[in-house]
Amino acid sequence: MPPMTARGISGRAARRSFHTSRCRCKADSSTNLPVLAETVLLPFKDKVIYDGLLGRYNIFFGGGIRRGLQERYSTAKERFGIVTTLPVQSRPAADRRPAQKLQSRPSPDEARKALQAIVAMTDRFCPERLNEEYAVLCRKLAEKLSRKRPSPLSRGTPNAWAAGIVRTIGVVNFLHDPSQRPHMKLIEVDGAFGVSESTGQAKSLAIRKMFKIYQFDPEWTLPSRMKDNPMAWMVEMNGLLIDTRYAPRNIQEMAYHKGLIPYIPQIHE
Repeated sequence: MPPMTARGISGRAARRSFHTSRCRCKADSSTNLPVLAETVLLPFKDKVIYDGLLGRYNIFFGGGIRRGLQERYSTAKERFGIVTTLPVQSRPAADRRPAQKLQSRPSPDEARKALQAIVAMTDRFCPERLNEEYAVLCRKLAEKLSRKRPSPLSRGTPNAWAAGIVRTIGVVNFLHDPSQRPHMKLIEVDGAFGVSESTGQAKSLAIRKMFKIYQFDPEWTLPSRMKDNPMAWMVEMNGLLIDTRYAPRNIQEMAYHKGLIPYIPQIHE
């Protein structure tokens, strides 16, 4: 019988790369799982075997990729079960777990009410404890969250979201750094909104992941600090990164008209 691929097509043995979630390596007991390996799968007496050679790639996966692999593994296991024979067949519907009931999507009215409550909190907190620039950016971020469909603001309490929003803008602008003005410890932000530190951290992390927000992010930098934010001014030109703050005026104008920098430094000054 000639070798077959994992899909049951006659021909050369298939080279298969796969992720294994359970393995122990005697030579290296500290192996991080999962690992990326390559082998040849062969059908043999209604079983799936391999040719005895298992090559491992020196690649390590971060937490996000591991979670994604786990989700795909769970989905494949739910659909096919543990595959021991070729060709692969879907599990009978009777053997599958019953589908979970879909949760009802929050209505736009719920998101609007949550937005109003959150903005009222941040508008009151920021001018008193921080400044008006923080209030404007927090309002902008809350509105962006409300426009998502479905809006995450409908899940969780408004004060938790308010703390997460202020935390997020604070992380971008180093609010926790004593050398900055204004300055405030992030745990004090949580206390001001009446939530625990873990809740504030969780909401802020969710927001930053949702919109890929990072420190020095130009979109969420305070306007008064934009000129000192290097990320707002770095532009690639002829394969090289240049800081347009120190570039000739014609290059600054070109970058500004293309939307690559927030303003022309000389005119703004």
